[in-house]
Amino acid sequence: MRVLALLLVSLLTLPATAQTRFRVEDFATGFEYPWGAAFLPDGRLLVTERPGRMRLVGRDGAVSAPLPGVPAVEARGQGGLLDVAVAPDFATTREVYLCHSIVVDGGALTRLVRARLRADGGALEGAAPILDVTPTQPSGRNHFGCRIVFGPDGAMYLSTGERQNQTRAQKGDDLAGKVLRLARNGAALADNPFARRPGWRPEIFTLGHRNPQGLAFNPRTGTLWEAEFGPRGGDEINVLRPGANYGWPVVTHGIDYDGSRIAEASSRPGMEDPAHVWVPSISPSGIAFYDGDAFPAWRGSLFVAGLNPPVLVRLSTQGDRVTGEERLLAGMVRFRQVRQGPDGLIYLLTDEARGRVLRLRPG
Repeated sequence: MRVLALLLVSLLTLPATAQTRFRVEDFATGFEYPWGAAFLPDGRLLVTERPGRMRLVGRDGAVSAPLPGVPAVEARGQGGLLDVAVAPDFATTREVYLCHSIVVDGGALTRLVRARLRADGGALEGAAPILDVTPTQPSGRNHFGCRIVFGPDGAMYLSTGERQNQTRAQKGDDLAGKVLRLARNGAALADNPFARRPGWRPEIFTLGHRNPQGLAFNPRTGTLWEAEFGPRGGDEINVLRPGANYGWPVVTHGIDYDGSRIAEASSRPGMEDPAHVWVPSISPSGIAFYDGDAFPAWRGSLFVAGLNPPVLVRLSTQGDRVTGEERLLAGMVRFRQVRQGPDGLIYLLTDEARGRVLRLRPG
């Protein structure tokens, strides 16, 4: 049955792009709203499910039972168990980092957790919170952000949503609506841009973000790129600079869902313009740069998982500029995350109750 499913998907999705051809296959199935994915050094894949489970996928696509030791989450609205990342020195430390939503003192917040994957891969051990995105917000269960990425500088970066409370994105004493730069224990780094500014949280790296669910380092320039949901229109790709303000909600290319204006302008001195904007929206979630050998024509591209409308977007880049856009797999299924595998192939998480990990191969 699985072979037939692979064949049907491949036959139905054999798009020819301007530069390359590829085919799509089911790599792993049996997930409920998969959200985050991280490859281990041996090629196996950790996958989170928003209801609160994590599974380990073998190199052959075999999916484990839910791993014990995953922390409790609140899976309401857009919340739940969200991203997963493995430490750069995972081979020796076996450290795994999780991001999820949780209720604390009657309010919901984004939480960062550190744990260890047991040597046999069968469970998480010692899961403990290392950072809460405070202050707690009593209302709302949306806009948690929650992407984790490690940089070439050894720092850990975490994106946080503004929890649909727009003013939080501009507040220096509030961790919501930001990208944070952290040590492995969740503490602020001493050379962070606001570490010595009175009244500001020292963890902040950039501010003025709405709901950033995409983070990736450009392997050619070393810069951190971010994708975030706009309101009705105005989805953004940003190239992040230390201490920079990306404007939300003071500037935006989008409007409110009722059609009313949110901001008077789309640009303003002292605030960074996006590197790329979508009007209308594509609802961008996870992003990944491609530098593998399987698709030589795609090297240097940024791939963006789109939810609404369902699409995989490929952005060509030159340095830290976007030079073109190509839309792939349009209308196929909602995509939550995109990853490059150690085999140079591209892996996609589908945002479905019967979620899958898809794999793109040359074809």
